[in-house]
Amino acid sequence: MSRWRPPSPSSTAIITRAGFERLKAELDHLWHTLRPEVVKALAAAAAEGDRSENAEYTYRKKQLGEIDRRVRYLSKRIPALKVAEGTPSDRDAVFFGAQIELENLATGEALHYRIVGPDETDAKLGWISIDSPLARAVLKKRVDDEFSAALPGGETRFAVVAVRYDGDPAD
Repeated sequence: MSRWRPPSPSSTAIITRAGFERLKAELDHLWHTLRPEVVKALAAAAAEGDRSENAEYTYRKKQLGEIDRRVRYLSKRIPALKVAEGTPSDRDAVFFGAQIELENLATGEALHYRIVGPDETDAKLGWISIDSPLARAVLKKRVDDEFSAALPGGETRFAVVAVRYDGDPAD
């Protein structure tokens, strides 16, 4: 049995303006603030002598590796991203950047989500990736449309209750 696995499908390279600015700020913070601090601490730990039993040295080496990995990823990812500016002309349908309210037809539960790029998803905020099964299923739907989505828990039916975009007046 070989260890080869097919490459995973690449994520959609789309992001909101705020998400793009957060990634740029993270890269700037890592490169100009955090990394120099860790390098300085690593040099101080290395100066203490025997590195084989120096826990501080080992920890700082691992920390520096993690920072460098993230910097490499962000340095490649940021130029590849396309910032979605503005809102769609059809504001009644669900597209990227939409804030949606759904009703689970089986339970009657109301769910609130925002469709964002894969680099800015946040489950606590209800921000789901445009690549997620639910987002793929709800794209181009309108208020009162019903649809089903293949979720990890099984096929689930939903109804679109509301669609909003940033800048829309609050209902």
